[in-house]
Amino acid sequence: MPDINVALIGHKFMGKAHSNAYRQIRRFFPGKLVPRMKVICGKACNEELSEAARQFGWEEYSCDWRSVVQRKDIDVVDISTPGHLHHPIALAAAAAGKHIICEKPLANSLEEAKEMVRAVEKAGVMHMVNFSYRHVPAIAWARKVIRDGRLGRIYHYYGAYLQDWIMDPKFPLVWRLQKKYAGSGALSDIGSHATDLALFLNGEIESVVGQMTTFIKQRPVVARMVGGGFKAIGGKRQGRVTVDDDANFLAKFSNGSVGVFQTSRFAGGRRNCNTFHIYGSKASLAFNLENMNELELYDQKDAAGDQGFKRIVVSEDIHPYCGAWWPPGHFLGYEHSFIHAILDFLTCLEKNRMPEPDFREGQKTQAVLDAVERSVKSRTWERPKA
Repeated sequence: MPDINVALIGHKFMGKAHSNAYRQIRRFFPGKLVPRMKVICGKACNEELSEAARQFGWEEYSCDWRSVVQRKDIDVVDISTPGHLHHPIALAAAAAGKHIICEKPLANSLEEAKEMVRAVEKAGVMHMVNFSYRHVPAIAWARKVIRDGRLGRIYHYYGAYLQDWIMDPKFPLVWRLQKKYAGSGALSDIGSHATDLALFLNGEIESVVGQMTTFIKQRPVVARMVGGGFKAIGGKRQGRVTVDDDANFLAKFSNGSVGVFQTSRFAGGRRNCNTFHIYGSKASLAFNLENMNELELYDQKDAAGDQGFKRIVVSEDIHPYCGAWWPPGHFLGYEHSFIHAILDFLTCLEKNRMPEPDFREGQKTQAVLDAVERSVKSRTWERPKA
């Protein structure tokens, strides 16, 4: 089987998840293309980067992504950096003729996203945004249930992504809390996931109106990072938080349904609650990532005395991706969604077919986030400008 050489830009939290995916994929899923973990890039050529390369299984490491994307022996550039670097790396990789995987959200602004779309389409390369939750078996199965018409006409979509990891006022000013690096806060970091799932499951969003709130406006400046980007030690000096801690919006979908969205990193007790509830004329669906192998389904065809939500354990061979793993009832975890995403990307390369979601779909999500931010300023409904 031919190797396809990968350069991974970013070596911390997302770098770890992507590295595991490249290592595991062909152990469970057969295919023609075998990813070769050629080089991993970091900000500095230090002991931390060297250890990441050794631990994750990369042949080389580099602190110069610009030279790496130009290398003739690199086929795929995987961008797993903070958001402010997505745009320049993607433009350089496209110009060098590399296929691209980019972490979500696609960019820090809608204009950057549009420029990235133009670049990859001009270059004729394959491109994918890693909205990894699309590749969770239960969510992929939910889409099939919806597309089969089992919900009927959809009336209402509720999407929320709730976390609590920055509630402590002493938690330091990491890059995710600074607009110049992250674009926005809860809205782009986790709201992009909630928005993408809504587009994936329920279709186009026509207009939105939102609010954004920053609860803690000053935090200790980071003295030292630990734990791959979600843990840090603060110093004595204070810095200003320039993004939202909490963002909520209402939405109108092109299919006539209405939507309510909540995104917050101040939801105490919610470690990683990415959830949706979809209510239709025939049936309803519900999902919570904290129980990621389960769907809840309510079907009005059930007898009157038996109606109510039932629990579907999504682990059978018939369910997406599950047949390659363990016997039914032996559950998958967070890391498997990345393996499935890389699988779909490589399969599309084999078949010369654009992966999903591609940069254009990433741009649509960015357009919704942009409209939410504009609506906060205008205090009225705004339409996405995709």
